[in-house]
Amino acid sequence: MSNVETEPAELACGGDPAAPGRVEVLGARSVPLGGPRAMPVHRTLPQRPRSLIGAWCFADHYGPVDPAESGGMSVGPHPHTGLQTVSWLFAGEIEHRDSLGSHAMVRPGELNLMTGGHGICHEEVSTPETTLLHGVQLWVALPDEHRHADRDFQHYVPPVTALDGATARVFLGTLAGETSPVRTFTPLLGAEIVLEPGSQTRLEVDPEFEHGVLLDTGTITFEGTPLETAQLGYRGTGARTIDLRNPGSAPARVILLGGPPFGEEILMWWNFVARSHDEIVEFREAWEAESAQFGAIEPYPGGPARLPAPPLPAVRIKPRRNPS
Repeated sequence: MSNVETEPAELACGGDPAAPGRVEVLGARSVPLGGPRAMPVHRTLPQRPRSLIGAWCFADHYGPVDPAESGGMSVGPHPHTGLQTVSWLFAGEIEHRDSLGSHAMVRPGELNLMTGGHGICHEEVSTPETTLLHGVQLWVALPDEHRHADRDFQHYVPPVTALDGATARVFLGTLAGETSPVRTFTPLLGAEIVLEPGSQTRLEVDPEFEHGVLLDTGTITFEGTPLETAQLGYRGTGARTIDLRNPGSAPARVILLGGPPFGEEILMWWNFVARSHDEIVEFREAWEAESAQFGAIEPYPGGPARLPAPPLPAVRIKPRRNPS
């Protein structure tokens, strides 16, 4: 997915995790996802209180929405550098094409992971058959030694793993004895967890990871801290378990994210992850010049046009760090 903001913030991200055991609640801001009717998405990463969770550097939550009313997802060809995109749906269907030559459908319970590396472009459009669109779009920052990696695309359908009072689909990393085969460039955890009404589950996790719990539907407490829909609960390194409880009378669904603290400062602007302001300028100029760095892809017939890069801000970046 693209960040289609016309005036995207320029962010430097990095820093130390919060103290172990403390749950920090991050609210979401509403961002329109382009188009004349602009489907709204709820963005919890990055933001001023916290920029990264492990290598997870971007988190959008959207829906459930009716594409007939919201315009659905209609994002034309756009670039990415220095990151991997993770697409995960709860409902609906999205058609994906990229300059690697990939053509795939994003469907509920199926992971699509695209590596941008040195440069890639792609487009995403919800299908005409979709009557309800609901999901998350996540980005993973690539470490410096791998951020110019070759373009890649992986598809994986994780099995449903039974837990105590819950089920999980582990799409990245390892949880509850289930390991995803999908390749990443840093250790990561990504899983969808559905808790039964009135249930509580305790999960063993890597104490070297920091973790985030994004609430999709229902009610939930994370280590006793209540979360509201689209909020993200964060906890720093050092804990060996995660406690989730559903006090409600309906199932609750969360996305669990994790990874060791990302030891590098990154710069994010629009759809680029870089290491300096000057590098962002180069990426933007290359995209506007239709450079081979990103490859090329034909827009859908009658679909959204190639996205132009927004104007750069008039000021250079000022570092923004996670609180210590």
